[in-house]
Amino acid sequence: MRAIATVFATVFALGIWLYAGVSAHSAEKFITLTSTTSTENSGLLRHILPMFYKKSGISVRVVAVGTGQAIRIARRGDADVLLVHHRTSEKKFVADGFGVKRHDVMFNDFIIVGPTADPAKIKNMKDLTAALNRISSSKSHFLSRGDDSGTHKRELSLWMKTGINLKKVSGTWYRETGSGMGATLNTASATNAYTMTDRGTWLAFQNKVGQSILVEGLPPLFNPYGVILVNKAKHPHVKAKEGQVFIDWLLSKEGQAAIGEFTIKGKKLFTPNAKKGQ
Repeated sequence: MRAIATVFATVFALGIWLYAGVSAHSAEKFITLTSTTSTENSGLLRHILPMFYKKSGISVRVVAVGTGQAIRIARRGDADVLLVHHRTSEKKFVADGFGVKRHDVMFNDFIIVGPTADPAKIKNMKDLTAALNRISSSKSHFLSRGDDSGTHKRELSLWMKTGINLKKVSGTWYRETGSGMGATLNTASATNAYTMTDRGTWLAFQNKVGQSILVEGLPPLFNPYGVILVNKAKHPHVKAKEGQVFIDWLLSKEGQAAIGEFTIKGKKLFTPNAKKGQ
């Protein structure tokens, strides 16, 4: 690929994950997938990508970062396929000519977790805006990823509905970690703070001592994922053929079944939702 040295400088700085039966130095076919930390932290990619390799002989090298950064990597042409979860940003990526087409691939949901003692008294509230206002009025600690990820973007949109100026309260009860979901959950556990996470990462997360799901199942917490082939017309070096093979597999009955069968302790982390002919 063009700027391959740049890709791997970025990859090794961020952490690269290779899912296949081959080494990173193999001459076999591969694509670069830039995706979110939730698909990595949850274990989904470790589950499905070996199946894809067995089917296609194409290995997948994954750069797992926040959605915002994943999109920037793809815009530079330093990836072949993008798999993220912020529909507005995904549509803009395609509209700007950097992606060929967005496809629905799966969904899960966001949840609000926090201290089991629940000092803000938000447990089982059915009004998300009211729950966030309670966290604010009680000055209970809330941790934001603050990393331009899909989770961070959605969280900011939810706070916007409260009318609270987050810039004014940042560093007080509202704090940004600048970290991925796993690190933010660890910090929340250590500091008895509230945070918002995708359900998949929460189910895969081991350090739940003193933390519980407090608000869930509300429409604003719906979390869809889309997959997009990077546009070869913008970046001629993109492995469009191999990338499309991967996308076609994700959307196929086999790929969708692989996503749907991924569970932790009997709980499904992602629900496949590819549409026929999309």
